[in-house]
Amino acid sequence: MRGMVVLERECEATLIPSGDRVMVPAGTDLRVMQTLGGNVTVQAISNGQLLRIAAKDAAVLGEEYVEQPKTPAAEASADAPFEEERVWEQLRTVYDPEIPVNIVELGLVYQCQATPLPEGGHKVDIQMTVTAPGCGMGPVLQEDVRQKVLSVPGVKEAHVELVWEPAWDQSRMSEVARLELGWM
Repeated sequence: MRGMVVLERECEATLIPSGDRVMVPAGTDLRVMQTLGGNVTVQAISNGQLLRIAAKDAAVLGEEYVEQPKTPAAEASADAPFEEERVWEQLRTVYDPEIPVNIVELGLVYQCQATPLPEGGHKVDIQMTVTAPGCGMGPVLQEDVRQKVLSVPGVKEAHVELVWEPAWDQSRMSEVARLELGWM
């Protein structure tokens, strides 16, 4: 979905790739670059800067940019039994804001382990990385993952750790990611 948008009101955004939070003033001309996982990556026309508008604020761009939950995990009732595949479904809804491929297909998720809790429910521990060690979007993606995993029925705790070893490289990408990016 690429379109031009003029903000009618100010909006908080995250600078890409630094991860810094900024307020984008009303009247700013933006080009929508990608709308994936509910978040929207836009480019400021005035300076070319890439910004990420969180799903919770996407309506500022227009109703057509508000993504409705579509995954089975999002549609399941809160008391549905825990299924690890639902965790993976949610992980597949988290996207790198610069690359139109989800973090699972990019090979950024190194480990996902669910452990039953004595009081019921599950704790999910995830180890993930980002495509570049200095990327300021790491903590943003980390929080996206945590929130999405916590939305899975039966998950009571989610711990997401950013790791740097082994270093990510393009060989970790799936064939799906390579196809999506035109690298095959």
